[in-house]
Amino acid sequence: MAASPPPDPLKFAYWVPNVSGGLVVSDIEQRTDWSYDYNRELAVLAEDNGFEYALSQVRYMASYGAAFQQESTSFSLALLLATQRLKVIAAVHPGLWHPGVLAKLVATADHLSGGRAAVNVVSGWFKGEFTALGEPWLEHDERYRRSEEFIRVLRASWTEDEAQFAGDFYRLRGYDLKPKPLAAEGRPHPEIFQGGNSTAARAMAGRVSDWYFSNGKDFDGVTEQITEVNRSAEQHGRTVRFGLNGFLIARDTEAEARETLREVVAKADPDAVKGFRDAVQQAGSSTGDGKGMWADSSFEDLVQYNDGFRSKLIGTPEQIAERLVAYRSLGVNLALLGFLHYHEEVAYFGEHVLPIVRALEADADRGAATPEPLTV
Repeated sequence: MAASPPPDPLKFAYWVPNVSGGLVVSDIEQRTDWSYDYNRELAVLAEDNGFEYALSQVRYMASYGAAFQQESTSFSLALLLATQRLKVIAAVHPGLWHPGVLAKLVATADHLSGGRAAVNVVSGWFKGEFTALGEPWLEHDERYRRSEEFIRVLRASWTEDEAQFAGDFYRLRGYDLKPKPLAAEGRPHPEIFQGGNSTAARAMAGRVSDWYFSNGKDFDGVTEQITEVNRSAEQHGRTVRFGLNGFLIARDTEAEARETLREVVAKADPDAVKGFRDAVQQAGSSTGDGKGMWADSSFEDLVQYNDGFRSKLIGTPEQIAERLVAYRSLGVNLALLGFLHYHEEVAYFGEHVLPIVRALEADADRGAATPEPLTV
């Protein structure tokens, strides 16, 4: 029996800082800016330093350390037009978009960018955004049922002529979107990402999504989620790729990296963190088995609002590279990274961390043992 081919090299994405406050809810100095000029420079810098994807965040109203926000789809298009290779993922909410209308917008962005547009379907965690806009707030599993229909409508709109769909939330009656998005080998339509840690989210990913994003997790948490998502995908004759969130603090010494983390947490804005916690922990506790996002997040975890510290990408370039390659060996395909000072740290990543990752991957693919990652 032939040996399985090695996995593809680990891909890298970064959180676009298109909301004020950076990626941590802390009063620590952050040389990061939410303006377009800053982000345009960052996008070019990122694609020149090994990043293949960028994810534009979505907030629809001021909240919890993000007083100002740039809208995700328009901002993503602007970044696509400012770059040559970077794929930009726009986060969107079912319930606030009609999927057929979004399909048209993304198809246009795909043509304008030469096939680099993507979406991240966010089922919704912030009740206040929906109620402020006069939209109904669905129970947890109902939000995921709606998201699944949303994705099915997106895919039908992008791939079928005179598309038909009859669901509980959306309907298509001969919807003929033209032009369709650009298609390429391995990419029949713009890639569809989704998040969510719950059992409902994992099962949905297996049925309909191209990529599953997890909040920050340790090795055991990643293994559990990959196993469950793959089981769901296999039942439906599909494959799903796996992305992991992590907040990366790379410094010349481990002591410097640990001190930066200590300072971030020490200078956290307690009111903003507690407000965010109160808003989001119902998302996990509302699930039947308590596996939802943020269900067991501590105060420190929530200082980085997608549990990015939990992935433990904190230390020297060597320590971080070893841990990233260990995640790859478990089945992670993409690392979604946040940083404190984006311009400086994205460049540092490309110069100091990425070459070690690629060398370790090459060693592993030749049959050398993947080194045990240091616990940091």
